Amino acid sequence: MRNPLSETIIQIKPSGIRKFFDIVSEMPDAISLGVGEPDFDTPWHVRDEGIYALEKGRTFYTSNSGLKELREEICKYYTRKFQASYDPIHECLITVGGSEGIDIALRAMLDPGDEVIIPEPCYVSYLPCVELTHGVPVHLPLKAENEFRLTAEELEAAITDKTKVVILPFPNNPTGAIMERSDLEQVAKVIIEHDLYVLSDEIYAELSYKDKHVSIASLPGMRDRTIVINGFSKAYAMTGWRLGYALAPQIICEQMTKIHQFAIMCAPTNSQYAAIDAIKNGDKDIEMMVQAYDQRRHFLLQSFKEMGLECFEPYGAFYVFPSIKQFGMSSDDFALELLQKEKVAVVPGTAFGDCGEGFLRISYAYSIEELKEALGRIRHFIETL
Repeated sequence: MRNPLSETIIQIKPSGIRKFFDIVSEMPDAISLGVGEPDFDTPWHVRDEGIYALEKGRTFYTSNSGLKELREEICKYYTRKFQASYDPIHECLITVGGSEGIDIALRAMLDPGDEVIIPEPCYVSYLPCVELTHGVPVHLPLKAENEFRLTAEELEAAITDKTKVVILPFPNNPTGAIMERSDLEQVAKVIIEHDLYVLSDEIYAELSYKDKHVSIASLPGMRDRTIVINGFSKAYAMTGWRLGYALAPQIICEQMTKIHQFAIMCAPTNSQYAAIDAIKNGDKDIEMMVQAYDQRRHFLLQSFKEMGLECFEPYGAFYVFPSIKQFGMSSDDFALELLQKEKVAVVPGTAFGDCGEGFLRISYAYSIEELKEALGRIRHFIETL
């Protein structure tokens, strides 16, 4: 028989995160600090709206773009929070999570051979999404000494005459790094000068601990060059509801909607009704969760300091990215030994790009009690090295 599989998909590596959690699932008393999912329940008022939608029989397809009221609320939200204005009819698309938005944005924009600059370490989906379009990923390793921020000089050096899109993954998964306005202004100059587009993944925008998140779409000259990806999973603890959105210039949004139309039809209807309530009435819920995450963030950083574990202070998302270079072990070996000896699961930095070698991703989307227990085990492990 002929090979039934696509060579493109065969060459794509599975997520480097999954290996450890397959082991954890079979290991009694293991503690996982690897999942990027809020430990809070979806707020009750949001769940109630989802339940009410089911009770009222609101289970039919919506328009391909999503409920008009939800798109209107999202556009109001982005104007109110991030000073970026979009037309809810022509420039907003409701997607099945932020991940679908990333996928269809790249498919709508790339031809084979177009280059996409991917700052790393970064979310695991960017690379395969580029490869599936037959675009060319250009890995741009970020530096710990810059707090894993993207500099204009680094971006300039990575651009060629084939570059079309720059992915901007901030606040960052896995490092927790952010880009402040001054950082973005310098990067925006380079993007405009070279006539490029930006895919700005802002799924962690609400989880910022230093200053309010700045969307690059709000900067002069950048709105029509930017596709914003966001969603409800992280800020509103709605991961399982599978709801995200894209904000983009009409010419791009129309083509994204076409792909979405054929592949998905529409995002889950009752999730959309729940999301209307979340975005209208969820500011206090976000504030409560951010305060809790910030407390955990400080606790981890202080604990690492006491252990002698080097870690820059992250100001976004709910991850820390400590260095384990002093132990002379690869990230993969360190994480595997920690799991086997102390039953604590973390993610090796290499799961997010080669430049993650020597680092670990640790999520603090867990209770203080769980974090205390896990950190006690990590301390014991380090003492044995």
